[in-house]
Amino acid sequence: MNASPIRAGRPVGARPVRARPVRARIVAALPWTRLGAAVGLILACLVLMLPGQFSLPPADRDEARFVQATRQMLESGDFIDIRFQGEARHKKPVGIYWLQSLSVSLLAAEDLTAIGAYRVPSWIGLTLAVLLTGWTASHLFGRQVGLLAALLLAGCVVVAVEARTAKTDAVLLAAVVAAQGALARLYLRRGESGAALAVPDAPSLSPSPTSLSPSLSPSPMPPSVGWGLPALFWTAQGVGILLKGPIVPMVSGLTVLALIVSERRAGWLAALRPLPGLALMTLIAAPWLISIAILTDGAFFSEAVGHDMLGKVASGQESHGSPPGFYLLTFWLTFAPFAGLAALAAPWAWRQRHQPAVRFSLAWIIPTWILFELVPTKLPHYTLPVFPAIAALTAAAALGGALSAPPRPDAAVRVASWWWRLWRGTGLLATVLLTFGVALVPLLVDGVWDGLSFGVAGLVAVAWGAALIQTETGRPRAAIALGLAGAMLLYGHTFGRVFPEREALWPSRLAAAAVAAHARCPTPPVTSVGYNEPSLVFLLGTQTHLAGAAGAVRFLLANEDCGLALVEARHAEAFQQALDKVERTARVLTTFQGYNYAKGQWLTLSLYRLESRP
Repeated sequence: MNASPIRAGRPVGARPVRARPVRARIVAALPWTRLGAAVGLILACLVLMLPGQFSLPPADRDEARFVQATRQMLESGDFIDIRFQGEARHKKPVGIYWLQSLSVSLLAAEDLTAIGAYRVPSWIGLTLAVLLTGWTASHLFGRQVGLLAALLLAGCVVVAVEARTAKTDAVLLAAVVAAQGALARLYLRRGESGAALAVPDAPSLSPSPTSLSPSLSPSPMPPSVGWGLPALFWTAQGVGILLKGPIVPMVSGLTVLALIVSERRAGWLAALRPLPGLALMTLIAAPWLISIAILTDGAFFSEAVGHDMLGKVASGQESHGSPPGFYLLTFWLTFAPFAGLAALAAPWAWRQRHQPAVRFSLAWIIPTWILFELVPTKLPHYTLPVFPAIAALTAAAALGGALSAPPRPDAAVRVASWWWRLWRGTGLLATVLLTFGVALVPLLVDGVWDGLSFGVAGLVAVAWGAALIQTETGRPRAAIALGLAGAMLLYGHTFGRVFPEREALWPSRLAAAAVAAHARCPTPPVTSVGYNEPSLVFLLGTQTHLAGAAGAVRFLLANEDCGLALVEARHAEAFQQALDKVERTARVLTTFQGYNYAKGQWLTLSLYRLESRP
């Protein structure tokens, strides 16, 4: 064969090489490597999660209980038994308390009330969960989907809240995604191991707006399984048990069960190396479990399992009971601003359920979601363990072209058109509730019209509205970018400015400031009547005395030199009567108002000191 004649360095008949536009050259020069993507995701997480970490006071009640129990660990040196003041806190395992103790020891050993140090494990845990979501989705659907899925997870509202809350769920999500990512990779290799029975994949689909495009196909897998993925899976199970008991094993177990039922085979599970894996999980979790069982004579398990876990299954605990459907309704807020994208991706995912990657993602989501809907006790963040899979499917559908608006409302696309109308209406309502609801907080709490908050709300609404338009016109990357930009602005303003500056929202912070202003000694003993929130104990100290009126008077008599009493207005008369019985008087040092959002009521607190005897 004769070689093609060359003219000016190119074959005859070839198209002239055109210089790429400047934008294309810039995009090509960006670090689209794994390291570059990881650095970009970490920076995005910092922008989304950092505002408010150190300025928001401890929130009642869960966060304040966790951080106070951690503080007592550091004060007592007992890192086995978990206590809130003198009460045993046998509800959750010890993992998060250890992580918080380490963080505080490294960052704030001289100030045990520095709430930001307790929150560091939460935002690090969620950052790790975002990176692991990218890793998992990349192996399921390809690197582009992995990056978008990680950004979707990082930008949703429930992640923004949990990143600023010093409790279990943020770190737990990292353990869930680590376990599920390892499980996903082993599942995709199920036909390549001698222990697994090969099953033909679903037939390839021709490119269309509703099918998997070649760019969304799973990444190639090496044939050998090795020990790395099984070790990661079982390590995540053991760490998950130390964080929140059975949640990680439950999510993985339900995923495996759903896959077995749908495929009617389980041979691929041999790649998990169950016997050594169970030994590794036991080695991680058993030492503390055995220690706490011996220390409490089994009381920890009767309380954690018998009362806390089974109690939530039997009935709604602490006024958190809700009927099935609660999570579908709140999803528009918890997964905002991307809930509408996820809703549009749902029909696509169901049509593609025979594809292995989609099947695994659905097995991750559906049984766990159903279980949480059936359990009477409900909180919006309980379904967070399935959000990485939702993000992966949403990103895959977006890049597959499945989220664009129907071309015309004829009979063939009538259902899709109605689905789009429902999505637009619900998405716009959620946007209004989030953005302008935050803008109304200064007006509702302080009676102050905050023009900046309404300006920010308007900008966020414009960004999210533009994201809707970009979705309808088939530009999912632009839609996600606009959604993230709006989220960054909203979270930075909300958590960095609006909430920290509302003094009335934080009665415990006001009380701590009042005590510091009127204290006669470095750490004055304080008793509180009528206001008993855990944040007060954390900010004033473990020795804070929570009592009725008569008990508060006895406390003041026992600590006459430095003692102070914080009395809520509804209990002031009973407090005065208790003083009269012992023929003593107390002077009001200061009075202030606050809003107890844990109870949903305004309160008036006064700080008292005993008058000296004549």
